[in-house]
Parts: sequence; C-alpha cells; structure tokens
Amino acid sequence: MLKTLHGWIGVLLLPWIVLVGVTGLYMNHARAVSDFLSPAAYDESQFESWPSAAPVTQGDARRLAYKIYPEAEFEEGKSSKYHDRPVWKFKSGSDQVLVERNTGHYWVKTWFTRETFSPDGQLLHSKRYWGSVMDRIHNYGWIDSTFGRWITDIVAGCFVLFALSGVTLFLMPRLRRRRNRRARLRAASASTISASK
Repeated sequence: MLKTLHGWIGVLLLPWIVLVGVTGLYMNHARAVSDFLSPAAYDESQFESWPSAAPVTQGDARRLAYKIYPEAEFEEGKSSKYHDRPVWKFKSGSDQVLVERNTGHYWVKTWFTRETFSPDGQLLHSKRYWGSVMDRIHNYGWIDSTFGRWITDIVAGCFVLFALSGVTLFLMPRLRRRRNRRARLRAASASTISASK
C-alpha cells in the first residue's frame, strides 16, 4: 500500500517537479533565457519621425486608456517618465497605459506583457516579462494567484508525504533484514548452546 501511495504521489507531483526545475533554472540564468525568448526591442528613436506623431493632452490620453480598458478604474493620469520619455501614466491594478506626450505612441502593460503601439494603433513591438511569469509559477504553482496559495500548499504537503513514504520504503527492508539477521544469530547461538548441553 505504501509503495502504491508513493508511486501515485510521485505521478501527481511530476508536473510541479518539472515546473519548479524549469523556473528555478530560469531564475539562475534569466538573462541568457530572456535574450533567447524575447524579440529584439523596437527602436523608440523612430517615434519622432512617425507620420502621425503629434503631442497628446492628458484628456486624449485618458480617453485612449478607457478605450483600451473600458471597465477599468484608472488612477488619475500622472505626468511621468518611461524609457526617458515624458508620458501620461494611467494605472488600474496591474494594468497600465502609458502615452508618450510628444508623439502619441503608447505602451499597454500588464504584469506579464508590454506592447508598444503607434499613435494610429499599429502594434510595433510585444514583450513578455518572463521573469514575472516564472516567478509566479515558481511561487504559486500557477500563472497567477487565482487559487491563492492552495496549489502550493497542496503540492508542499504532497512533497512531505512523498519524502516520508520514500524514507519509509528505503528503511523498512533494511530494518527487516537487520532484525532477521539478529533473529538468525540468536537462533544459531541458542542451537549451539542446546547442542553443547
């Protein structure tokens, strides 16, 4: 029964063992993996020469932000800097819209992605934040915290059961052999004593 339990726990844990291994490797070698996975960045110096580039007011930027995320409740648009460029920044939870004030180019950011758009809405570049993705998977066992830490807690409990059942399976035959050896030695010495009488 213990072998069966140990085997099934191992099968259930396998996906998370792979995930923990892959995400751990990424965290140790993030730069090399990110360079491989991410496309080359868009050259933002081309913003100024874009045909439809024009200055954007805070009101225009707010309308754009609500057009992208109609249901969002944005904080008041702030004047800020992004990539050393002046922007109007609108934030709602992990979602952000940053509108370049001088040209109208904009970035749409989430926890995991960033997309760069021209003033007329053409997608110029897309980037995935692999570090955030791997960190979430490593910590939550899932891409986000939808299940809270339940998956992590269940997997951690399974790891403990897996370790305890593995140690028990390792030790039981050895303890049994030692006990049998002692019993044989006692029996042999008892028969030697009775033979000598």
